[in-house]
Amino acid sequence: MKPGNLHLTGPQNLKSLLPATTRRRHCFYHHSSSSAHIEIKTVPDEITLPAVLRWVRSSQWHFVEQLAAQLSPSLVSSTLSSLHKDPELALEFLSRIENQCVQDARTLCLGSAIASRITSPKPALQLLNRIVNSRTLQVKEIFNELTIHHTRLGSKSSILFDFLIRACCDLRRADEALQCFYMMKEKGLVPKIETCNSMLSLFLKLNKTGSAWVLYAEMFRLRINSTIYTYNIMINLLCKEGKLKRANEFILSMESLGIMPNVVTYNTLIQGYCLNRRIEGALLILNTMKRKGIEPDEYSYGPVITWMCKEGRLEKAYEFLNRMGKANLGPTAVAYNALIDGHCNKGELETALRYRDEMVKKGIKPTTSTFNLLIHAFFMEGKMGDADNLIKEMEDHGLFPDTITYNILINGYCRCGNASKAFKLQDEMLSKGIQPTRITYTSLIYVLGKLDRMKEADELFERVKRERIAPDTVMYNALIDGHCATGGMKRAFLILKEMHEMKVPPDEVTYNTLMQGLCRDGKVEQAYGLIDEMKKRGIKPDFVSYNTLISAYSKGGDMKDAFRTRDEMLSIGFNPTLHTYNALIQGLCKTGEGDRAEELLKEMVSKGITPNDSTYISLMEAMKNDDDIEGNKYS
Repeated sequence: MKPGNLHLTGPQNLKSLLPATTRRRHCFYHHSSSSAHIEIKTVPDEITLPAVLRWVRSSQWHFVEQLAAQLSPSLVSSTLSSLHKDPELALEFLSRIENQCVQDARTLCLGSAIASRITSPKPALQLLNRIVNSRTLQVKEIFNELTIHHTRLGSKSSILFDFLIRACCDLRRADEALQCFYMMKEKGLVPKIETCNSMLSLFLKLNKTGSAWVLYAEMFRLRINSTIYTYNIMINLLCKEGKLKRANEFILSMESLGIMPNVVTYNTLIQGYCLNRRIEGALLILNTMKRKGIEPDEYSYGPVITWMCKEGRLEKAYEFLNRMGKANLGPTAVAYNALIDGHCNKGELETALRYRDEMVKKGIKPTTSTFNLLIHAFFMEGKMGDADNLIKEMEDHGLFPDTITYNILINGYCRCGNASKAFKLQDEMLSKGIQPTRITYTSLIYVLGKLDRMKEADELFERVKRERIAPDTVMYNALIDGHCATGGMKRAFLILKEMHEMKVPPDEVTYNTLMQGLCRDGKVEQAYGLIDEMKKRGIKPDFVSYNTLISAYSKGGDMKDAFRTRDEMLSIGFNPTLHTYNALIQGLCKTGEGDRAEELLKEMVSKGITPNDSTYISLMEAMKNDDDIEGNKYS
């Protein structure tokens, strides 16, 4: 076949010309789009280092790319070493063979060492990320490999090792980052402050406060000077630990060193005070900022507004919202959402909607969270139609339901007993590519239990486990509740056993549910035995536990045990509730002890507990029974 008869359209055609099993002299045909001629280029019988270097230096990348699969790691390393004085060209070579050549971690370590000579840190970091993430080498091995290349290349800067620590931080490998820090220290290398800040920031995110303080102490010993960013991280850490006094001392320390706190510093402190529910302290910090000429921003006011709303100080929160406006700081959707949430929690839906309208008028676009808060509030009020209308309105704003929206809707319909609608919503989630969560499935299991569809509930529970969603205590409780309510006590206790096997801790709700089921079956003593089991497992019985037993004993006319349980309840610090008194009064009335029942009525009133209809009905029935008995005496 003559070269002129070949029509080459891409690299695959070039590749197809190379016999896989021969090492003969090959011809490569390069078709130029700007001319009709075909240029013939040849390659040597063997792929040698001089040949590869010649192709690279003359930018004959078609040879490099075509033969990349035949380049051994040692040849790639040799090529990189020869190109180390031209790091951009070395990286170009690496990128050209990336997809075809199997590059081992040690070769990439050499590439990283060469890349670290470039002004931009990005290439070296990308390579080191690949090496660390591959887990082919332990971080100590990577460090040692980098040390070898660092020495061979005659590098004077230690930035390569800083990059390794930053790569570990990017991949959230906190322990490995700290290990690298100590290896640098052993070699007499001092990490840059930016590297230390990356580590401190990661420790903060991962809540590794101990590691953060250890590193901070090492920085002090190595005389690595902190920056404003360092101080802001450590102040944030102290605030998370609730050490606000020490956080303020850090600010004084900064100022004594000539490092002036900025708006981020004070915002961090404000957030800390708010998280620790010390709003007045946060307000003092706001005043301090102004006094020092630092203008608060939206992040200064945001936490204050949010926490005031959580505490129910809604009018004061709105004052701060207006203060933001006066300071030309447009209130954010987050601030309005806090107000909406506060009024929804108080059942003031009209006010919540008014704030939603106000934010729209001010040009603040409602978020998905805005609608989720309102939808949840309408469901809590049983206003299903209004909730559905909000979904439509949400879509009109260009927003679409997310996982939280669907969970609110599904939970709402499940609590109303509308399983059909709830499962339709689950199907809708899946059709939109939104994966149901543990909360979604818990709601569905709950409604199936309420509708006595326990076979379906068990099947759904097994499906959840197959989908690798680990059931939590709440989901197990929902399943146990369904079986207890439908008389499946044997199955309920098997689920409790499974919880222990799966190391999912039961709580007081788990045991209270089992106790109620046993009491429903008349097995009160077995139910009482669960109190001891709870205590052995470190779970404190609550007033629901004791009320369940008191009610069961009272219904069975066993008033001695009912009062014994009441006394035990009092001895551990639980005061009787309306339910406690009603159960005891009903029991006394059944056993014909009306006088004792009236004494209990007086006692509950003296303790500020208002009797309800159930209390009076029991007493009236007791009086009627007494009249009947009295009448029978004279008949």
